[in-house]
Amino acid sequence: MTDVDARQRSFVTRVVSGDRSLLALLGILVLLVVANTIIDSSFASAGQLRNTLLVTAPLALLAGGQTLCMLTGGIDLSVAMTATAAAYVTGVLSASGSPAVAILAGLGVGLVVGLVNGLAVGVFRVNPLIMTLGMAGILTGLLTVGSQSFLSGATRMSPLVLELGRGTIVGFVPWNLLVWLVLGCVLVFGLRRTGLGRLVYAVGDNRVAARLAGVRVWQVETAVYTACGLLAAVAGILIGGRSGSVDLQLAGSFLLPSVAAAVIGGTSILGGIGGYTGTILGALILAVLDTMLNLLTVDEPVKQVLYGCIILGLAWLYARGTSRDTT
Repeated sequence: MTDVDARQRSFVTRVVSGDRSLLALLGILVLLVVANTIIDSSFASAGQLRNTLLVTAPLALLAGGQTLCMLTGGIDLSVAMTATAAAYVTGVLSASGSPAVAILAGLGVGLVVGLVNGLAVGVFRVNPLIMTLGMAGILTGLLTVGSQSFLSGATRMSPLVLELGRGTIVGFVPWNLLVWLVLGCVLVFGLRRTGLGRLVYAVGDNRVAARLAGVRVWQVETAVYTACGLLAAVAGILIGGRSGSVDLQLAGSFLLPSVAAAVIGGTSILGGIGGYTGTILGALILAVLDTMLNLLTVDEPVKQVLYGCIILGLAWLYARGTSRDTT
């Protein structure tokens, strides 16, 4: 067998394996839906479906940013605080100015945070884990101090943000689902059909080879982390719109699920493998699982332990699979 035939066979195998993985995720999602319906027959009602979608949309956006970072072999542990900061700024400015300006300011927070993360990781070669963890700490400190000084005041969201965060288009379909669909389509198309999407996979698969091939790796990583920051800002504004007001712990519980959704969806933490389609199913699975845990009156700390176990278990499986491929 020639090298070309081997590569083609490997590619076909990965495609078939990906299809099977998506089918397996769909099967898990169906089983969880059935289990929830058995636990509480009202789960299939329009109101409960709406509540599930209200949680899924921001989670899927945060997980989309994580997917981009993980495809390059990185991660963003600042997404929760970025989302909180964007929502906080939007809430403060909504009380004293135009709702559109407040939303743009919130998105600007995500843009700046993502850009700083991207430049630090791409240009100065700071480890993504260290950089984004440090950024989360910086944002926590700034918000804590700012809430008592330059960001003091009411943090209730404007009617526009409230409508986007928890309003409905028709029936049980919320507005935040439309926001998610638009951005989700951009992510899927961008990763599959654009040059930047191909470069993201190339960098994650083999950074050195990509650099030797002429790819400006720092530009790809800067773009990825900037996009992640923007997605986190959108998610934070939607979460703030759903809750109606903002506090410093607004999106804190979304950090582990955002990573878990990407990992469940088949995105390798080692980079180069995965995609947003699987992440969508991962987010839906976690949203339905969260509903089940709520029906069973499971406390939030126990949920976080469960999400952590999911991440560790799947990371271990990916590491074993990678080691087998290299032997």
